[in-house]
Formats: sequence, C-alpha cells, structure tokens
Amino acid sequence: MTPHARRARDADALAGTGITTSRAVYANLTAPSLVAEALRRHEGRLSRDGALMVETGVHTGRSVRDKFIVDEPSTAGAVWWGKVNQPLSPAKFAMLKGRVQAYLQGQDLFTQDLYAGADPAHRVRVRLITTGAWQALFARNMFIRPPAHELNGFEPDYVILHAPLFHANPAIDGVRSSTAIALSFEQRCIVIAGTEYAGEIKKSIFTVMNWLLPERGVLPMHCSANIGERGDVALFFGLSGTGKTTLSSDPHRKLIGDDEHGWGENGVFNFEGGCYAKVINLSREAEPEIWAASHRFGTVLENVVGDHHGALDLRDKRLTENTRSCYPVEYIP
Repeated sequence: MTPHARRARDADALAGTGITTSRAVYANLTAPSLVAEALRRHEGRLSRDGALMVETGVHTGRSVRDKFIVDEPSTAGAVWWGKVNQPLSPAKFAMLKGRVQAYLQGQDLFTQDLYAGADPAHRVRVRLITTGAWQALFARNMFIRPPAHELNGFEPDYVILHAPLFHANPAIDGVRSSTAIALSFEQRCIVIAGTEYAGEIKKSIFTVMNWLLPERGVLPMHCSANIGERGDVALFFGLSGTGKTTLSSDPHRKLIGDDEHGWGENGVFNFEGGCYAKVINLSREAEPEIWAASHRFGTVLENVVGDHHGALDLRDKRLTENTRSCYPVEYIP
C-alpha cells in the first residue's frame, strides 16, 4: 500500500469528528508501531527491559479542579454538580471543542478504536484522537482491543479529542486554567487539553460508564477484582494508590481487573483491558506479577526514573510519588 493510500484509509478514522487534515493520520497502530513512533518523535525512551519510559511534565496526576461536564438540558437535573462535576455552558464547550479541533487539524494524529466494558451487553465504543504516540499506546493498553474484523465500519459511541500540548484560555473557553477536561453527554464527546498525564483518558471514560450503566441496572465500581478456581469473585475497594492493584494481583487467583468494574445481570466485568499500577517502591519480592509486567516491552512507565542505561529506580520519587505502570491485563498471568 502506498503512503497516499494509507493516509486516505487512515483519514476515515476522523469521520464524524469535525476534523479534516492533510497531515498524517495513524489509525489503530499496534503496540510495536506505537513504540517506534514514540521513540522517533522523542516522546520517551526504552528501559533496559523494553518498557517505554515517558514524563508527563507539570501534571503528574489528575487535575480534578479542571474537570467539567457540559450543562445540557438532558443532564442538567441529573448530574451531582459541585467541586468534582463543575458545569460548563454549551457555548463555552463549543468554543473549546472548536479550538481544539482546529489545533488537531495542524498535527500528525494517532487514533485508536477501542471498547470499554468486557460485557458485550454493556460495551461502549470509544475513539481516541491524540497527538501523542505514547498516549495512543496507553489507551491501547488500558482499554479492550477489538479483533481486526470488528474495526471495519467501527462507529464510536464516544470520541475523545486529546490535545495534551494545547493550552485552554479561561477567558475564551470558560475554564479555570490552561488545562481542561470537558465532557458532553449529549454530543458524546470528551475534550482533554493542557495535560500530558494519561490517566485523564481512562478516568474520563469511567465517568461515562458511571453515567450510562446505572440506568441499565448495572452497578459501576471503583475497585479491583479477581476470581478463584471455583468461580468465587473478590472485590477490593479503595481510592487511587491504596493497594487495589497489589491485592488483586494474586498468583493463586485470576485477575479480572485492577480498577474499574461493573456488576450486572451477568456478573462482575471489567471496564478496561489493562492495568494502571502505582509503582513507587515496587519490589520484585513483594509484588512479582506487577514487577514483571512493568519490565516488559509494550508497557508504558509514567514518570519512572531510570539511569542512562535504562535501569529503573522504582524508589526514586524526584518526578512524583505517583509513578505509574500501564500494561495489558494479560501481562498478569
């Protein structure tokens, strides 16, 4: 296939997003290709064992004060408004979205078509459009990867416009700072701007699932889960960084997932297809499964420090204590 034909094919991934571009569009690249692109673009470097090491700059965690939900007629009376769910007017969202779309049109783009929800009855189709190869790899690791034949004619339920290096303008966009995470349920669109921290991608979809699933009789849960040989399921609830991933990664039980689940008529199911483990002070002896997964090709290491040979120092918190490892769930045996 010629480069021109490939570009024409990949540009189909932008259908319905309001984005047209003459720049390169890389649709649904595999993990090895995304790693190669990230290295070529100097987005990160490889650890000695092949994991992709990246730094997220100013934001090393989620920007909870910069999260907004569009105050639309269909949702105005149903959202619990407050410091966590801050309202953004439809007009201001349109301004922010339009400016981000215009910005993305001038960039090389990476798209990933993915699922949230392992139960097909409650699955949400997600399309990520981002300027970062490593953030595309993050999403590919974190969500459920459709088989190739299901990508033909893929129509997303929700689109994420991800512009980590675009700075929002509070005076124009109606937000608090240069960072904005804004979700419109009516438009089924999420705009993430001004933060390179990839955890915003996964948490924005968790918000979507929290909105959609209770109406279907499914309980969304912030927990990890595993299952024993007799089909007995264990759930581990807790805030971020409290040990959910560690507790559920048990060599004697099969991991269901480490963070976000639903409990419906068919049982407990994972929203995701990957893990996002906090790895500060991680040791091979205490957490061998997570340690091994964090030392594999295809894994993304956020803000983990290493020497010039790529040897990791998991005790080093000079960048942040919130060091993270993102890997597919199948990396845990």
